[in-house]
Amino acid sequence: RFFSAGAGCVQRVDLPDGTLLVPIYFHEPEARNSTVTVMRCAFDGERLTYLEHGDEMTVQDPRGLGEPSLTRFQGRSYLTLRNDVRGYVTVGDGLGFSEPRPWVFDDGTELGNYNTQQHWVTHDDGLFLVYTRRGAQNDHVFRHRAPLFMAQVDPERLCVLRGTEQTLVPERGARLGNFGVCEVSQDETWVIAAEWMQPIGCEKYGSDNTVFLANLHWERPNGWGVGG
Repeated sequence: RFFSAGAGCVQRVDLPDGTLLVPIYFHEPEARNSTVTVMRCAFDGERLTYLEHGDEMTVQDPRGLGEPSLTRFQGRSYLTLRNDVRGYVTVGDGLGFSEPRPWVFDDGTELGNYNTQQHWVTHDDGLFLVYTRRGAQNDHVFRHRAPLFMAQVDPERLCVLRGTEQTLVPERGARLGNFGVCEVSQDETWVIAAEWMQPIGCEKYGSDNTVFLANLHWERPNGWGVGG
């Protein structure tokens, strides 16, 4: 079942007991769509060992779900999911999750992210999503993968607060959809992205293969590790 499986472009959670929650996506040989689950693993310093996995989730939209990213916030686990048509989100205990639902703004309109990963920025005082989307005068960008936005998430309603949206990395024609988030310290989080110089001609909008680092400084120190 897991012959075609991966954990590329995901965010994991390290638990206090030393085990890890690692989200993966896999594709069974006869299945039409990809499925997501979260593995609980042990790590002895050299080898990662599978212990168990949780709910298996997919959707009927093309290709199913992939590139999941996991975080912990105020005692709950949040999983954001890539899909060809729209991004999805779900909440649970780390292994068991609710049915995935499309990402929306707090006014009920769809977020506009599609066929591109999304990642979490997590602080004790707030949960944030980093993403790309349609509707930002960016129709000339491949899959609307720039600019890179960040906004606060309502953890109860599972929606993005439109009024908090800010541009982290500007749009200059090249795509930015493959990016990473790194908790550098309790005071600082980095979001790192590089201009992917495709398709041919994107340089006419100003892109030149720049690597961007958006440096987030917290006014109040964050708890050590994801989700405190």
